[in-house]
Amino acid sequence: MPLNINDDVAEIADDDSGLLYRCVSWLNTVFLVISAIFVVLMMLHVTADVLLRAVSDVGITGTLEVVSYYYMVCAIFLAFGYVELKNQHIRVDLFVQQMPRSAQVILYILACLAGFVFFGLLAWQSMIDAIRATRSHETIMSNFLFYVWPSRWALPIGFIGCLLAILCNLLKALTRWRAL
Repeated sequence: MPLNINDDVAEIADDDSGLLYRCVSWLNTVFLVISAIFVVLMMLHVTADVLLRAVSDVGITGTLEVVSYYYMVCAIFLAFGYVELKNQHIRVDLFVQQMPRSAQVILYILACLAGFVFFGLLAWQSMIDAIRATRSHETIMSNFLFYVWPSRWALPIGFIGCLLAILCNLLKALTRWRAL
């Protein structure tokens, strides 16, 4: 039995035609593209460092720091929302598939709510950490001055993208009354 929800909410959350879904999809696609750019930059940077070390025994200063604090962080966290929006996170639903449709939907809704709370807390705390790091111009110990505060913003941005994706998926599941 479908859940009766306001037609405006159904229109906003409907698959590819709803305004909210299109905006969240566009935003998370932008984050995914930025994430992919960081993967390519990491590949080029590490390859150049390895080639330089092989040829001249001198590498690119700061490769480890840049890869660890910028490339990897942005590559992983910025893509969270896109992965969630496309339902590509790892799921173990062996037993859930055998349940009636209404039980599947209820479990999916509970999982979305739990995910919303979890990623909401992560977004909140990482935002506090990013603000604190920005105010103090956070650096790490290195043989040169290396600022890490800009990379701290990848976490709250990625978690907010994931929150928006969870919201879209939840609304979609409610309007269609089926687990995604």
